[in-house]
Amino acid sequence: MTDATHGAAAPAAVPAANKFRFIAWRWHFYAGLYVIPFLLILAITGLIMLWIAVLSGIGDEKMTVTPQGTPMAVSVLQAAAEAAVPGGHATQYVEPLSPAHSAAFAVANDAGTTGVTVDPYTGAVLKTFPWRAGWYDFANDIHGTLLIGDLGDRLIEIAASLGLILVASGLYLHWPRGGHGGFLVPNFAARGRALWKSLHGVVGFWMSLVLIVFLISGLSWAGIWGGKMVQAWSTFPAEKWDNVPLSDATHADMNHGAAKEVAWNLEQTPLPQSGSLAGTPAIAGQPDINSVTTFARSLGFAGRFQVNLPADESGVWTISHDSMSNDGHDPWGDRTIHIDRHTGNVLADVRYADYSAYAKAMAWGIAFHEGDLGVWNIALNTLFCLSMIFLSVSGVVMWVKRRPEGAATLAAPPRPQDAPFWAGAALVVVVLGIAFPLGGAAVLAILLLDATLLRAVPPLRRALS
Repeated sequence: MTDATHGAAAPAAVPAANKFRFIAWRWHFYAGLYVIPFLLILAITGLIMLWIAVLSGIGDEKMTVTPQGTPMAVSVLQAAAEAAVPGGHATQYVEPLSPAHSAAFAVANDAGTTGVTVDPYTGAVLKTFPWRAGWYDFANDIHGTLLIGDLGDRLIEIAASLGLILVASGLYLHWPRGGHGGFLVPNFAARGRALWKSLHGVVGFWMSLVLIVFLISGLSWAGIWGGKMVQAWSTFPAEKWDNVPLSDATHADMNHGAAKEVAWNLEQTPLPQSGSLAGTPAIAGQPDINSVTTFARSLGFAGRFQVNLPADESGVWTISHDSMSNDGHDPWGDRTIHIDRHTGNVLADVRYADYSAYAKAMAWGIAFHEGDLGVWNIALNTLFCLSMIFLSVSGVVMWVKRRPEGAATLAAPPRPQDAPFWAGAALVVVVLGIAFPLGGAAVLAILLLDATLLRAVPPLRRALS
């Protein structure tokens, strides 16, 4: 960026290492200008989703009941759920988390899809609610698209990409030099901006690795780097299914709105379709909800799992248990099975062992991202979200304290005069720019803006300095 002109002379006669620090500080500052609003939104909505999932579940599946002997047949529960929604038909069944939890159904009619929780022992309807349209899903939609669709997705992807530059430059700035310690524990003896700087640096240092995991796993969902690159490369190949007829629909069609309910590496994989003699014999006779759930239990599906009912004559029964849907704490237990609705043959059976290396990493990354790995994960993610809020706020506070009163500029960190070419930093930026296209495009746009418009319009240059 161009030289700062906010009242303080840009450093000139300083060692190259110090000039590099000023360069890193400037990139940290300008990246933060864009990233901070998004980081705040993601941290706040992430915290909301985490604790809704902890306390009630993403679809009220944590509602408890009193066990009373043997549960009723799933078909009886289905009938009760459908009766609670005029003109409705069940599209999805969610097995209870445990014998002390309710069962749930998604029931669709002309007005939309309604969630219905049912007591598995009495068949009593406990609650109806908008399916995948509650507060969790509202926060999830903000978290993924800012409620503005693909544009929001792209803006967040740019922020996450620049977030990696923010982490790299922040670590460089905070790393101790000249034998000075104090980078692991805040300097509580400091006062004013120095104390804020110490707290900001220490919290950022300890959370940097967690932030990188969140950024990478989040970017893997994004529309460009995720959908067009890593997810496409890691998608499970339907060709592995032996002579199974494929539908024009993909697994992503089983999602409801912004909710991600199928395994990450299956979203772009075509669904098999019913209507042939393909597959492995599994269920005798034409399957129904009772025989499909009984079959799932016989395979070892225990606790929460989901059954998607066939949507039409060529549709399939789908049994799934995966970390993406908060079904369990162990991503290696992921499994998705498709069954022909006419013959009862298993058309496809995809397990964790069948995932590609990156898809396996994503199974764990998503589970970690959502806080599904246990109490320690919930505690760490809560601390992480609060830390991201603190880092964002403290960054603004430090800027306000450093900015001259009444200044009409951003008061950006000054660029050192005659700064040497910093090959290491340039390499980091180039690599990140190539790896994450939207982030690279943003960096390129900044450099072009700096070399053209800002130099040609001095008032604009001063305002952004």
